[in-house]
Amino acid sequence: MRYALILTLLAGLCHTSVQAQTDTARVPADTAQTEAPKKTTFTLGALYANNANYYGQTAATPLPYVAASGVLQFPFGLYFSGTAYRLLHDSANTVSATSATAGFNFPIGKKLTATIAYSHTFYPGSSQFLQAANPDNASAELKYRYWMTTGIQADYAFGKQEDLFITFNTEKQITLGSIMKNKDVITLTPALDIVAGTQRFYQSYVQEKYLQLSKMGLPLPLLPGVPVGRQTVTEEASRFDLLSYNLKVPLAYNRAHYMVEVEYQLSLLSDKALTGAGETHSFVNCSFYYQF
Repeated sequence: MRYALILTLLAGLCHTSVQAQTDTARVPADTAQTEAPKKTTFTLGALYANNANYYGQTAATPLPYVAASGVLQFPFGLYFSGTAYRLLHDSANTVSATSATAGFNFPIGKKLTATIAYSHTFYPGSSQFLQAANPDNASAELKYRYWMTTGIQADYAFGKQEDLFITFNTEKQITLGSIMKNKDVITLTPALDIVAGTQRFYQSYVQEKYLQLSKMGLPLPLLPGVPVGRQTVTEEASRFDLLSYNLKVPLAYNRAHYMVEVEYQLSLLSDKALTGAGETHSFVNCSFYYQF
């Protein structure tokens, strides 16, 4: 069982590297995080997502993508990860973005762990990603493990704009059983995230969107949070407000060296979200991870 939990942790690191495009380079601590690997490991991952997800928010048009990532994890908690993203609707036939992350996991007590991390994402000048204005992200997280795992994370995203996000999260890993006795394990880890933060990133997104359309001579659309006739976002973008509620249900099949996972996420945006107040969004991720 322990090998499966450790693989789940490392896959989580790999998955959160992929989620740099979606949840700002998170490194969640699950029930295995207090059990650090006893040797240096390297994990490769591949992921398909039906839409790019930024704290439950989406761009004006769907952005399905594939990603490949790698995580180098040391026994004392230090890790490095890198990810390449390819938007499936991108006509450029090139990598749509790449990110690099460095982080450190460390125990504070038997049940309390902490993670600090920094990531930088390289976006092309005309990137379609909602958060492209803020390529840098520094994060700090505390996780408390009891019969569930509950934590709080702060993310400072900066670049052209500066935004702060606070996420409260709780999850429970449930073992569903095994197909091959003592050789595999099937897990379900439902999780709930509540996100609050600022939305200055959206101002740059709207300005870039209008600029691209103007250069092409196309009509300007009505984007969420932008009144007709205006091309800037109101001062509400600078306010710290509740942004979204996110329910995640990942189902994973774990073996000694690999894991296959399918995750469904349902996000409800608050009435303060500039990207579509009160809307609900569904996301589906399919991923595979192999640990050396």
